[in-house]
Amino acid sequence: MTVTEETAPASHYDRIGGANSVKAAVELFYDKVLADPELAGYFADVDMAGQRRHLALMLTVVLGGPNEYTGRGLAEAHQPLNITVGHYAKVGEHLKVTLTELGVPADILADVQTVLGQVQGQVVAAGNRSGA
Repeated sequence: MTVTEETAPASHYDRIGGANSVKAAVELFYDKVLADPELAGYFADVDMAGQRRHLALMLTVVLGGPNEYTGRGLAEAHQPLNITVGHYAKVGEHLKVTLTELGVPADILADVQTVLGQVQGQVVAAGNRSGA
């Protein structure tokens, strides 16, 4: 193989199966979150079809897929919700369990966990950052 024939390594997005896999993950994830009595209230007045689309677009970007997200930034969308560290952790756990159930490889799970750690300050309300 020559240098010109080499291809870039597959993105996490491609490795898990692309758009269909992301959509399946988002569906299963929100089924778990909405069934969680501690978290369901955050979504009481939310257009869940739109919410699912937004998360699918954001998760696609996190996994190295095409960036077609044009929604609000994380802080703008989440700060008014007064999300606690404990609730953020529960959402992260639901995502981890979902991805594990769908057979996502450990290295991709680790990268998603890293991103969750990096964006926590944008999602958790400023007054709730020191504890649950």
